[in-house]
Amino acid sequence: MFGIDSPELLIIAVVALIVIGPKELPNMLRGWGKWMSKMRGMASEFRGHVDDMVRQSELDEVKKQLESAPGLDLQALDPTKQIKSAIQEGMAEGEKAWAEAKSVIDNPLGGPPEPAPQTGPETARIASETARIASETAPAAVGTAPLAAEVAIAPPPALPQVPVHPPADEKPVKAVAVG
Repeated sequence: MFGIDSPELLIIAVVALIVIGPKELPNMLRGWGKWMSKMRGMASEFRGHVDDMVRQSELDEVKKQLESAPGLDLQALDPTKQIKSAIQEGMAEGEKAWAEAKSVIDNPLGGPPEPAPQTGPETARIASETARIASETAPAAVGTAPLAAEVAIAPPPALPQVPVHPPADEKPVKAVAVG
């Protein structure tokens, strides 16, 4: 330490003990230790500030290089734009699926929606014409039911019950009687 060997350090300690005295030596060493710790703290803080300035200057250099690079657009690399576009695409698909589901619910047979029933002389003429056509074709269709009567909506078949067994590597738990 500073080119001082053990015998020289021992001589300095003896002289300090004689000059300062045994009562004041611990207080003086304690004060000297506090002063050294403050100096070390200031030196480390100064070193930290210098390191920050070096890092900042390196970052500035890298930033300048990136900005001066041809064909590199930092604004195009913005991930928020990509996320927003993905969300908008998902919303459009969801709205499309919602519209399809609503149209299936509104018209389950899949054909164009039926017009609202009309009232008036035109409706009576159409009804009489339909009844006339039905009576003319009725003898040819004897023994057949209308299509709407043939189609019966049945509940789906019940799924078979499959017993659940524990995996082969697990042992069953045994009950233990406490008593």
